[in-house]
Amino acid sequence: MIDSKARKFLDPLIDKTADFLIGIGLSANQTTWIAFIIGSFAALLVYLELPLIAVTLLWTSGFLDSVDGSIARKNNNASSWGTVLDITFDRIVEILMIISLALIYPSTHFLMMILLSSIIISMTIFLTVGTVSKNEGIKSFYYQAGFAERTEGFIFLTFMTLFPARIIFFIGLFAAAILFTAGQRILEARKILN
Repeated sequence: MIDSKARKFLDPLIDKTADFLIGIGLSANQTTWIAFIIGSFAALLVYLELPLIAVTLLWTSGFLDSVDGSIARKNNNASSWGTVLDITFDRIVEILMIISLALIYPSTHFLMMILLSSIIISMTIFLTVGTVSKNEGIKSFYYQAGFAERTEGFIFLTFMTLFPARIIFFIGLFAAAILFTAGQRILEARKILN
């Protein structure tokens, strides 16, 4: 929801960053890799119980994840391979963050399994609908906006990292938000695909 609504406000910063990275010779896929490495390192820092640095790197990774698409569009070389890398690396970073939190808070294991299951369900719907739908937007496939997108996920991961005393509450909210989004997406799919 925030991704879709706030993008227009962040686009000038994203575009300037893309121009800078293009200027120093980075491609969209190289930026995707850098975002992935930074996000993976954030998860390691969660495990090492350095939450403020971890959250800072997580958001840096997320920002660069927006910049890579802008670079591809500016260079007129958006590719299916870039889309695969982008979406795959996004999920790996989220999974690593969740695993790191589960490792340092063992009492959350069952709820983390529910959270990961909700992500799998929502992403399955998202990717399937994106594959079988006609694309008319700037993304490389049909993009189904929903209540919980990547920014909301980062907000929940941030709260889970910085406020461990309330982690069970935030896991529950995160899973509920993702399942609500999955419901939105399946209802929209029924409308557009019938």
